[in-house]
Amino acid sequence: MYKYDEFDSRLVTERAEQFRRQVKRRLSGELSEDQFKPLRLMNGLYLQLHAYMLRVNVPYGMLSSTQMRKLAHIARKYDRGYGHFTTRQNIQYNWIQLEQVPDLLAELAQVEMHAIQSSGNCIRNVTSDQYAGVAADELEDPRVWCEIIRQWSTLHPEFSFLPRKFKIAVTGSPNDRAAVQVHDIGLRMHRNDDGQAGFEVIVGGGQGRTPHIGKTIREWLEPEHLLSYLEAILRVYNQDGRRDNMYKSRIKILVHEIGADTFRELVETEWAELRDSELRLPQSEIDRISACFAPPDYPRRADAKTLLDSQAAARPDFAAWLHSNIAEHKVPGYAIVNISLKSLAAPPGDMTAKQMVAAADLADEYGFGELRVNHRQNLVLPDVPQEQLLELWQKLNTHGLGTANIGHVSDIVACPGLDYCSLANARSIPIAQEINARFQDLDRVHDIGELSINISGCMNACGHHHVGNIGILGVDKKGKEYYQFTLGGSSGRDAALGERTGRGFPAAEAVDAVESIIATYLRLRASDERFVDTYRRVGMEPFQEALYGAA
Repeated sequence: MYKYDEFDSRLVTERAEQFRRQVKRRLSGELSEDQFKPLRLMNGLYLQLHAYMLRVNVPYGMLSSTQMRKLAHIARKYDRGYGHFTTRQNIQYNWIQLEQVPDLLAELAQVEMHAIQSSGNCIRNVTSDQYAGVAADELEDPRVWCEIIRQWSTLHPEFSFLPRKFKIAVTGSPNDRAAVQVHDIGLRMHRNDDGQAGFEVIVGGGQGRTPHIGKTIREWLEPEHLLSYLEAILRVYNQDGRRDNMYKSRIKILVHEIGADTFRELVETEWAELRDSELRLPQSEIDRISACFAPPDYPRRADAKTLLDSQAAARPDFAAWLHSNIAEHKVPGYAIVNISLKSLAAPPGDMTAKQMVAAADLADEYGFGELRVNHRQNLVLPDVPQEQLLELWQKLNTHGLGTANIGHVSDIVACPGLDYCSLANARSIPIAQEINARFQDLDRVHDIGELSINISGCMNACGHHHVGNIGILGVDKKGKEYYQFTLGGSSGRDAALGERTGRGFPAAEAVDAVESIIATYLRLRASDERFVDTYRRVGMEPFQEALYGAA
């Protein structure tokens, strides 16, 4: 993984000390909250309902075991013994004391981590495929380009105060696991007719109050021009994006209002002045960053399929875990292991300090000391020998981390909602936990098959409800919490926004509504048909009839 050089270390350490002085001025009363707010936001610090919340960057979702142990230490020392992994591959701490934040940031700097630009109207943490570098279907490792973008965008003087927050995602696989079509900029690596790898550039995706699927403005971009083209896009947005209305200030609104063709023309005009500037990436720099992501020296191992089949036949619960939680590795004899953070014991994405330490230990014992965070608030161990999967699964179970539900109905994405967030209209966590409790029978869960449920507590869509196969949005209705449903959303290669079913349901009826939707799907599905495929084939009407009765 990328290792800080002298410049990185100095920047992060100095930034932490600068914020220490800013916190001191706030605590003394020298700075008002209004004056302090933009300073704290640029350092990842929010003021929520009950306390400050700190969001720590996990660039492209990649963690070392050392970093994970530090996150566990921070959870114990500065929070209430846990952290919350987010849909942007970051971690949040919900119970932070302002006077302790400078020490916390200094400790993060010791393990090459920080919270810079995890909030504010700037370029946020660059996200990617959680299987980057090890996926069998991968064209090229996207982490190299994520790191290049991270270095270019960190404290970029021209883009520190954009009209609104800005999010970039990169995938190196035809099977999009990075949700590139619902980002401000999505980059999809593919080959041109000459076989050269480059980027499809997608702009104007996003969720929130006005969700949009991004538009392709360039089919293929040479890698050496990546930064100059990104800078051209950001310049057009910075100049022309609305600043008079925060709800209309995202780049998706600009692209929608002027059209993708006009936006493309503006970008190409701007790019003509930048493409041969110092932003043109020299091969030596690409090689330097690429060297940081060189694959480990994998000991040669035989394929263990026969052994795994035998073990699975003797252990149906292990067989279920293999089916849902294991992904194909590019190196024979190895497997990618998904660790579910979706159990009845905690809200989706939450992990105790003890579990973090256990995960770090397992990353060292069964891999190369590396972990990943994915977009669905789960973790990944990327390099596990196949013959050790049973032993690993048994140890995961002892820590409450062995649930066999990845990609299934109880693998729910949920924002913190009204339990923590001052912007929320309704609670997300209790609904997620009630659904999880309803669908605890793993035989039933696996019979239902691939299905995503995403829950947001308000229109800001931090739970990505627009792209859930079943999306649930919490709303306030005369002081009571109600939940609206959308169906048919997807964040993959077939990205789509869900369609609203109709009126919302009170909290007491929300889980029954999920049951009705799933029962309708099971009644109508063809053999081995996914929920989203059934919905696209039969349409909304049978689901509305199940939820609301015949018209």
